[in-house]
Amino acid sequence: MLDLKGYEWSLVEGAWITLQVALLSLVLAMILGMLGALAKLSPYRWARAIATLYTTVIRGIPDLVLMMLIFFGGQMLLNDSLYNINEWLNNYFTSSDPNHEWTEYLPDYIEISPFVAGILTIGFIFGAYMAETFRGAILSVDKGELEAGKAYGMSSFLSFYRILLPQMIRHALPGFGNNWLVLLKTTALVSIIGLDDMVRKGALAAGTTQMPFTFYMTVAVIFLIFTSFSTSALKWVERKFSIHTR
Repeated sequence: MLDLKGYEWSLVEGAWITLQVALLSLVLAMILGMLGALAKLSPYRWARAIATLYTTVIRGIPDLVLMMLIFFGGQMLLNDSLYNINEWLNNYFTSSDPNHEWTEYLPDYIEISPFVAGILTIGFIFGAYMAETFRGAILSVDKGELEAGKAYGMSSFLSFYRILLPQMIRHALPGFGNNWLVLLKTTALVSIIGLDDMVRKGALAAGTTQMPFTFYMTVAVIFLIFTSFSTSALKWVERKFSIHTR
């Protein structure tokens, strides 16, 4: 079972790509999640409506369907839009100059790489879950402390940075940790769109050597190592942010 037939470094490379996709997706999900949470708590109805639509739609569509939709459908939509913009610009300049010849003002074709598509899709999906996590954490902070900050003359940003953010992190950590662990495992979907991540490397090695159990078990163990390390790190962070809390 431990004989990987020389595919050890291939799996290491795939694991590194998987880790990159997971971390970059997490950054995007955190940004979208914070924006979504603030929009849901905004006094503006249009902001709440957009955030609610975002979280409702994303959480209601399977991750694999969104992955295929963004990678294939998004690429077609982008290139069709570029062609239409080029055509509109040429028609505009032709109307003012009859001798105008066709010119490509924008690239006629842009190919979205599986790496970028995977990050955008996973980050976009988990941004919706993070939005609910952060919203609940913000609501858990005592409003009286924010009012006290305003009474001391703090600006909205300073109140957010010094009062709201440090306390909401403690409340958000359990949900954040669960989302991160699920996100880490969801990166396996990027193998469907052709990215040479750990799952795809393992599948190619299993197909070549006819040893599926060995390579898929190795991939499973590596994922287990990632999640175990993440769980330990999250517990340490939770203890750090709960030092002064009973």
